[in-house]
Amino acid sequence: QVQLVESGGGQVRAGESLRLSCSASRSTSTIYTMAWFRQSPGKERESVAVIRRDNSNPSYVESVKGRFTISKDDAKKTLFLQMESLKPEDPAVYSCAASLQRTIWGARFWTSAYDYWGQGTQVTISS
Repeated sequence: QVQLVESGGGQVRAGESLRLSCSASRSTSTIYTMAWFRQSPGKERESVAVIRRDNSNPSYVESVKGRFTISKDDAKKTLFLQMESLKPEDPAVYSCAASLQRTIWGARFWTSAYDYWGQGTQVTISS
């Protein structure tokens, strides 16, 4: 099993940057797939970024490509989401997720592909 705890959320201005962290209770090198999801009022949860155990083929939802970067530090057992050029549509509760078993790569954006979830961290845009 693995426990996940997100941090780094906060209030920023549009156009600014923020880095989210997800601390795992076990080495991230033993987690087959990790992902960041987000959910805002009135919208369903969506996957925004996915990374494999070996850091290959990071994937992003189209709306964040070129602005968000997913990465992890296995020694620190931490998953990151670097968010640049934040837009008004980006505010949401961001959660990290993990799958300890190999899954079909084509299903990487599905919530059902993940067995473990953090509680989430809030990202807002200041007025």
